[in-house]
Amino acid sequence: MFTSPQTLTVDECDKLLLYLVDKSKGGAGWRYAVRTYTMAVLMLDTGLRVGELVQLELRDLFFQEKPVKTLVIRSQISKRKHERSIPMSIRAQNSLLLYAQLPLKLSSEGENTFAFSIFLRREHLSTRQVERAIRSAAMNSIGRPVHPHILRHTFASRLMRVTDSRTVQELLGHKNLSSTQVYTHPNEDDKKKAIASLQLQPATAYPDMPALPPGSDVTDRTNAPGTNQDH
Repeated sequence: MFTSPQTLTVDECDKLLLYLVDKSKGGAGWRYAVRTYTMAVLMLDTGLRVGELVQLELRDLFFQEKPVKTLVIRSQISKRKHERSIPMSIRAQNSLLLYAQLPLKLSSEGENTFAFSIFLRREHLSTRQVERAIRSAAMNSIGRPVHPHILRHTFASRLMRVTDSRTVQELLGHKNLSSTQVYTHPNEDDKKKAIASLQLQPATAYPDMPALPPGSDVTDRTNAPGTNQDH
């Protein structure tokens, strides 16, 4: 049986990011909170795979000390070994401005530095470390565990509501369109909006219903034996 990819609601995204921003305002873990916030925003707003995220270098995110306006996923780090470019949202660019306030390790001449490295060390974070950071933040903010890939799913599902599947395919770096089309299935937000739109329609939009005869009970009729309730 097919199941739609898990995604976060708009409210859950807001709670997750606000939790990380608030936590980054002070305390011993502020560097980790800022780093986790930046990684979460990038996955939500660019659809990066966690394996691609951890291999990003500072040169991929900054040009002349300013956030890039288009993120280029180099073929060397892309899962499909094909380069792709993703326009950066204002939120993603602002997250990089916040991240740049950390004492990031600068590159020596001719040396590239990972964007999300282990503090005071040269190697990049592992995918497992990113998973733990996102999971912990989600548990504390929305009360349930969240895998980083759910952030990518959320990005894709949001895109499918505003553009065509071919564009989404390019942005996600999918080899086959069929991989992208799983995001055409409605999620809980879609269902709620559909019902809400019905409630906004004026009563005059519906044809007049005949009055029920005295003593009629709609509930009894609906539940009468032999009545087909699955319409």
